[in-house]
Amino acid sequence: MHTRLVAGVIAAFAVSNLLVTAEQQRPHFEVPPKESARAEELANQLARLSRGVDPNEAKLLADFAYATVARLRQEYRMFGTPIFNNFLVYHGWRKRGYCYQWTEDLLLALDTLKLKTLELHWGDAYRETWRENNCLVVTAKGQPFERGMILECWRHFGHLRWNLVPSDEDPYYENAKWAEKVRARAAAKTLGPDNRHVVFQTQVEKTGNSSE
Repeated sequence: MHTRLVAGVIAAFAVSNLLVTAEQQRPHFEVPPKESARAEELANQLARLSRGVDPNEAKLLADFAYATVARLRQEYRMFGTPIFNNFLVYHGWRKRGYCYQWTEDLLLALDTLKLKTLELHWGDAYRETWRENNCLVVTAKGQPFERGMILECWRHFGHLRWNLVPSDEDPYYENAKWAEKVRARAAAKTLGPDNRHVVFQTQVEKTGNSSE
């Protein structure tokens, strides 16, 4: 009897520790109240990508995406139009805010969720041209990029917008190598300047003009 009691106490203690550890590992965030309905709608759409998608994981991703974008919006301090904000970043008056930087930071944030039924992909439109834009694409695990959901912020001035890849106005294609590079640089803690093309910067390079 005594042995069973001790075993029961030990088992209860172990379960309690597991629950506490899981709670500590769970990211703490808050979805802006004005965007909670949109976050819920995104979660529902992500869950519909495939029967294999865990609805709870879809909700976690959607909520965390909206919370992360709200945080980045404050950190980036965007001003004017998206292209004008590129001008500010180009001249060093803002630290970050290019389209690829939005995508980098959102990708790395969502990676911390350790998703099991959803996958994150890097998307490029008009790659290596002055019109290049980048986005994050969420698919069900093993699902083709073309069937995924675009998460994009730059075009909408720091507000998360989403839609399926085929329905977007721009032709996005997967760039798995760049996603690997971003993750590798983050792991090495060297996330910084690179050779991505952005609106305004590329135009300046082509014309040789500068407002300085």
